[in-house]
Amino acid sequence: MLPQEVRSIIEEMKAERIMGASYLAKKGAEAYLKLAGILRGEKLLNAMKDLQKEIIMVNPTMASLYNLTRFIPLTSDPEFVKLKAEEFIRLGEEAKREIGNIGSELIDENEVVLTHSFSSAVLEIFRSAKMKGKHFRVILTESAPDYEGLALAGELERLEIPFEIITDAQIGIFAERATMAIVGADNITQDGAVINKAGTYPLALACHDRGIPFYVAAESFKIHPELKSEEVEIVERKFKRNHFLIRGYLFDVTPWKYVRGVITELGILVPPKEI
Repeated sequence: MLPQEVRSIIEEMKAERIMGASYLAKKGAEAYLKLAGILRGEKLLNAMKDLQKEIIMVNPTMASLYNLTRFIPLTSDPEFVKLKAEEFIRLGEEAKREIGNIGSELIDENEVVLTHSFSSAVLEIFRSAKMKGKHFRVILTESAPDYEGLALAGELERLEIPFEIITDAQIGIFAERATMAIVGADNITQDGAVINKAGTYPLALACHDRGIPFYVAAESFKIHPELKSEEVEIVERKFKRNHFLIRGYLFDVTPWKYVRGVITELGILVPPKEI
């Protein structure tokens, strides 16, 4: 059984609706840190087994959570757990900065970038491009039903990056007004598919139809080491409006053939051969 302090972090992760896979992986690492500060020896080892399962089940679609549990091996040594958890957090922050640096080089002067949902990696690209003095603007979807796009809009407003918000249904209309698209990812499978916020696939199709380059920004820990796209569990969350039940898959699958490249801290990878 997990200590209440650790359980609270897991519950916070389950309740999160805006922040994506990078944030949840970092919170998961913090759960390991908290656990190692409370338990040691056999009790720690047994609790880590429970924590592994709990973290993955927060969102089985996200490769980052699976890879976190692989990065921190089962042990009874609390100092080793702390060391690995802190390393994971540090590597994640370093990866994001490098993605920002690499991805910002793709943004030319007066670029119009279309994006969907909230991705901390994509935000870092925009931040880096702004710091390099580039002039560009962003078209972003509101990203229903949790409206992550509005959270991204708030960040862009603080950075003084010009943007406009569109409804998700207008992706096809505004794709022809963009010069490129960049989205994040929750999982990149071994066959090169990109699993991200539902609506990503229609965006990729619209970009393909109009000859607009479609990029994905993701830390390497979002690449799943084993699963192919048809093997990934896609989480569904049903909800009601008025008295009507609405089905809502949280993610969709974009085949590799629509992806120009995956921007990682290791460079821009071309799926599926470089995944």
